[in-house]
Amino acid sequence: MADRAVPPPDITPEAFFTEWAPKRVADDPVRQQKLGDSDNVLVFHLDDPDGDLGGAYTLRIEEGMVIGRVGDVPVADLRIHTTLETWRALNAGDFSAPEAFMRKRVRLQGDLRLAVKLHMIIG
Repeated sequence: MADRAVPPPDITPEAFFTEWAPKRVADDPVRQQKLGDSDNVLVFHLDDPDGDLGGAYTLRIEEGMVIGRVGDVPVADLRIHTTLETWRALNAGDFSAPEAFMRKRVRLQGDLRLAVKLHMIIG
C-alpha cells in the first residue's frame, strides 16, 4: 500500500466520498486485497454549522472495491459522526482517528472493528 494519500484541502465531502476515496481504492491493488471480500456499509454524518457541506455520505465496501454516494441508508454497519472541521483535519493528517475518538471529536455507532478498515480505504 502506498504512503497515505492526502486529498486536496478544499475537496468537498461529496467529491471525496463519491470520487476520491473510491478511486484511491480502485488504483491500489494492495488496498483492494486487504479489503478482501468484505461487504460493509459505512455512513459518515458530517455536521457543518457554518455552511451547507454537511450531511450524510455512504461508503459501501464490496469485493475489494468502494462505492460512495451522497445520502444516508437505513442500515449501516458503522456510522461515523463528526464535524466538517474535524473531518478536514483528519484528511490533512493533523491528528489520527484514534486521537479524534479519544478527544470525543468523532463518535462511532455500530461495528467498531470496521473503523480499522477506514485506514485501508482512505488512509
